[in-house]
Amino acid sequence: MNKKTVKDLDSFKVFLKKHSLKATPQRIAVHEAMMAMGHACADQVVEYIQEHGGDKITKASVYNILRELALLGLYGYRTSRTNKMFFDVNAFEHPHMYDVENNVYRDIMDEDLVSIVDDFLGRKKFKGYTVEGFDIQILVRPTRRKYKTAAGTTITQVTSPSGRKKIASRKTARR
Repeated sequence: MNKKTVKDLDSFKVFLKKHSLKATPQRIAVHEAMMAMGHACADQVVEYIQEHGGDKITKASVYNILRELALLGLYGYRTSRTNKMFFDVNAFEHPHMYDVENNVYRDIMDEDLVSIVDDFLGRKKFKGYTVEGFDIQILVRPTRRKYKTAAGTTITQVTSPSGRKKIASRKTARR
């Protein structure tokens, strides 16, 4: 795995200059938001910038900046189950977990998993095709869910691998 990313602001400015782009306040704000979040869609970046006192920026501008930087290889990108484009500060190939309930991506840094799939595909033949690469995305669902009842009791529900649900704990709110 080639683990090249542009994390610090000076390197980011050098990257932009190398590609004949200006280090505008909007580009800097978007990159700083991405560095803080790791994976995000345009909506989330706009929300982050606004919450952290940044200048007003439209979702369309953020999306265009993210897309431009992804096409230049600074960010990776993928489409979620909800059809939103998510961007990833780690532009190198690596597996992901996608939380189907919360629409959140997480990196899986597991070279053994990548090696197993790579070895398998190296031996596999697909008639009329050549394998150029692969993208591992594991769909997951949280196993613990907390919710409050009308009486103020917090219930933690655990889902087992078989899909059965059971109550793990109950806490009644103090009044």
